[in-house]
Amino acid sequence: MTRLIYLDYAATTPILPEISEAIIRCLSIDGDFGNPASLSHHYGLDAGKLVKAARKHVANLIHAQPKEIIWTSGATESNNLALKGIVDRYKNQNKHIITSKIEHKAILDTCAELESQGFQVTYLQPEPQTGIIHPQQVKNAIQPNTILISLMMVNNEIGTLTDIQSIGNLAHQHHILFHVDAAQAVGKTAIDVQALHVDLMSLSAHKIYGPKGIGALYVRHDIQKNLKTQIHGGGHEQGLRSGTLATHQIVGMGEACRLANLKWAEEQQRISKLRKKLLNDLQTLTPIKLNGHPEQHVANYLNVSFSSERAVSIIHSIKKIAAVSSGSACNSHQAAPSHVLNALGVSEHLAGHTVRFSFGAYTTEQDIEQILTTLSALLQPHVKAIQHATVSV
Repeated sequence: MTRLIYLDYAATTPILPEISEAIIRCLSIDGDFGNPASLSHHYGLDAGKLVKAARKHVANLIHAQPKEIIWTSGATESNNLALKGIVDRYKNQNKHIITSKIEHKAILDTCAELESQGFQVTYLQPEPQTGIIHPQQVKNAIQPNTILISLMMVNNEIGTLTDIQSIGNLAHQHHILFHVDAAQAVGKTAIDVQALHVDLMSLSAHKIYGPKGIGALYVRHDIQKNLKTQIHGGGHEQGLRSGTLATHQIVGMGEACRLANLKWAEEQQRISKLRKKLLNDLQTLTPIKLNGHPEQHVANYLNVSFSSERAVSIIHSIKKIAAVSSGSACNSHQAAPSHVLNALGVSEHLAGHTVRFSFGAYTTEQDIEQILTTLSALLQPHVKAIQHATVSV
């Protein structure tokens, strides 16, 4: 079976070789496989040193303090811990939360659960076509009983960047806690939680070439006392998230963050050229509509709807040579159109003819050329036939 060109990095990324090697060294009797909580022998102590180093790598990537990084099983758990953990002490008080209609399901489903418990939730409507959530919308939504704002930094389907700086300033001015889902942002844009006035931030390893099953929640040190533990046990992670630390996964995430800190700016420039080429050449081949902001985005995502009468054939041809997505991987089991595209005002028809290309470390110019060559071979005979018929008339 011929392997497809991989263009679904938004769903997950392959582990880089150097990260795999670091993980493997933590698995066998000859390596650092010990339980970091076992402090009576060198196996545990050695593993603990690696966990400490990894925590520092994650903290450095977002300009936090190591003690503010809480290990979780991934961004979904981090989102749940952030929202449920903060609002728990406000139960039965009719408090208010602000989020948006284009958040990840881990946020939307959690907010729905909180609504069933009596919390009020405002779901901000993004700007049509671009998906931008404007700071003024957030300001207008603030109520006297607002306790939390939760917004993603980079949208996982369209790649649009949210103005976290301005919204963080608003939250800070109004003494409202601010949570940011940054699963798709780390390793793609500069993040400084102090400058952005972010109180909680969700992170994931497998979006930046680390292992699946590990993530982290940044919790600003002075609000950790306000976070209600959701998983109880041995009191790990300063009592905020119990469970034996998976040294190998933690080391993998730490190494992924260390490498991302070194490479992200240069990689964004490289990928930006590939994205621009694919977008420009698609526009010359067939009618398309860009979903997302034309400028306020990271380079890794390109979400387009094909509007020609040959849209089905075009998408079929793309999927024969490339692994792409029609939306979030977390919703791929559902037949309904993307909730993100729906919120952007994309028609159900166009949403059904949409492809999300997402680029990463192994994406090459040759990959982009191959897709364009395939589509050109499909479409050019049709274009020439139309032109010939027009001339004949």
